[in-house]
Amino acid sequence: MVPASGTDCPCGLSAPYEGCCGRYHAGAGAAPTAEALMRSRYSAFVRGEAGYLLRTWHPRTRPERLELDPGTRWTGLEILSVSDGSAFHRSGTVEFRASYRGGSLHERSRFERVDGTWVYVDGEFPE
Repeated sequence: MVPASGTDCPCGLSAPYEGCCGRYHAGAGAAPTAEALMRSRYSAFVRGEAGYLLRTWHPRTRPERLELDPGTRWTGLEILSVSDGSAFHRSGTVEFRASYRGGSLHERSRFERVDGTWVYVDGEFPE
């Protein structure tokens, strides 16, 4: 389900989607930090933006296709920790919990810069 125009962004920041993650999804810019990319990727999962997810995935780990489960209803994102990933770094990690109806996903994601742009590399599931 895609939220109506002007509603808060699914990433959890109190900003309208269009001025938050929506601008990255539309290609009007790139996420400036690893955390911003993580938030925009979560919003892409919420909104079914598989193309954006593939575009922001590191070329060496990116799958050829990505099929999203239309039945998954994401309900919230909690950033647990951030290490590096700013404009001054080449890599960074973001640990998060993404909730969905019926459960949650806890992941520590790794990000790197490719040609100056942040991309998702991979993630591990801490115990």
